[in-house]
Amino acid sequence: MSDTTGIGTNRLRRNSLGLVAVTFMVISAAAPLTGVAGAMPLAFLLGNGTGVPLTFILLTLVMLAFAAGYVAMSRHVINAGAFYAYAARGLGGNAGGAVALIALVAYNAMQFGLIGLLGGISAGVFSQFGLTLDWWVYSLIAVVLVGILGYRQVDLSAKVMVVLVGLEYLIVLIVDFAILGSGGAEGSGLAVNIFDVSALTSGSLTAAVLFCLGSFIGIEATTIYGEEARDPERTIPRATYLSILMIGVFFVFTTWLMIAGTGADKLIETIGGLPDPTIHFFVLAETYTNPTVSMIAGLLLVSSLFAALSAFHNYIARYSYVAGRDGLLPAAFGRTHDAHQSPHIGSVVQTIGALIVLAVFAGLGLDPILNMFTWVSQVGTLGVIGMMAITSLSVIVFFSKKGGGSALSTLILPIIAGLIMLALFVYIFVNYGDLTGTTGGGLSVILPALIPAGGVLGFLLAQRLKAVDPARFARMGTKLPD
Repeated sequence: MSDTTGIGTNRLRRNSLGLVAVTFMVISAAAPLTGVAGAMPLAFLLGNGTGVPLTFILLTLVMLAFAAGYVAMSRHVINAGAFYAYAARGLGGNAGGAVALIALVAYNAMQFGLIGLLGGISAGVFSQFGLTLDWWVYSLIAVVLVGILGYRQVDLSAKVMVVLVGLEYLIVLIVDFAILGSGGAEGSGLAVNIFDVSALTSGSLTAAVLFCLGSFIGIEATTIYGEEARDPERTIPRATYLSILMIGVFFVFTTWLMIAGTGADKLIETIGGLPDPTIHFFVLAETYTNPTVSMIAGLLLVSSLFAALSAFHNYIARYSYVAGRDGLLPAAFGRTHDAHQSPHIGSVVQTIGALIVLAVFAGLGLDPILNMFTWVSQVGTLGVIGMMAITSLSVIVFFSKKGGGSALSTLILPIIAGLIMLALFVYIFVNYGDLTGTTGGGLSVILPALIPAGGVLGFLLAQRLKAVDPARFARMGTKLPD
């Protein structure tokens, strides 16, 4: 059977994204302001307090270790399926099929959770302007706008992401430098030692890692956009390392100054005494700048969530496109729009899915943050960590067969990164109920089980493809011909 899917004009829009665009598309998924305002106060309070900056330093090193093998393989595998393609070329089509479906489950879960978080945050932010609407109205508007952007050309989404992420960085850095210029709490806050190893284990290091790790979710996107990047053999490695370093340095710097602005000795007491820990950054913004900056930060938090939502939408659309192109999903998913050259079918299908999930949670009267976000989004985190562990193994096997690359980047560092990711995956899977508050009603078992269930389904779809079209099965994850 001849395979012409994806040949000719039926492909993603080539040479449309440069280094800056790819980097910012990656960082948009990390949602810098969302991490600073939402996750960091919880990392301080429930994690290891003043040990958070050092935790970020260590996690940056872990992500760089993972990136060493990831980048080495990116020079041989350029495919919008990213983790799927790596697994298929390294471990075979069955593993590739499993990862493809895990990715679709994980990124959809991440997207569904963010839809709830955006709605809940927006309702609170806009209420201060006298605009009182139900949370689901804001979520609905976001889903529609993201769907429109995802349907159209990717460079349009990239331009929007560059602007939104740039504004996120700007508002946080304004607060950072205001704290820096004032000398921190009582003028001596800057003396905090972020390299104090004893602070690393002063509380729950595991909890701190889980909250901080979310800031790096999305670095896979450098390869997801590989088919649309200019000079991908150079752009993908550079964008991968640049995005990790930008995220890592930004959060080390910002968490240090959040501690300095509060006072290391008063950090836990101060955050614990707030009616909502996630207003900590806004309190700092108002204290060290003015109420206007704090208000603007609230508006940019909404745009930060929108940027992250758009990023995950693009991930899902491209995974759907590749899965359809390679024969795992119906062929319609593997077709691109005639004018926009976008994976429009995957974009439309996931938009419909998002609307259905939104209707269910809103109809049942569930809380958009405590239920929709907390319950569902950790499924996505679990899936991404699992895929990173599989990818590390794929790199090792791929280069053991093909040869090339240094032992450090293709064996030693992938082993270290893979074992760390595997340990995190097991921990989250076993403790899912405690981490998400889903200890009753069986959700603590059902929700994390969606990841292995997706893997099993993907394995079965790959087996079906192998039976009906062995040649296509053997080509899973390969680069399209020019």
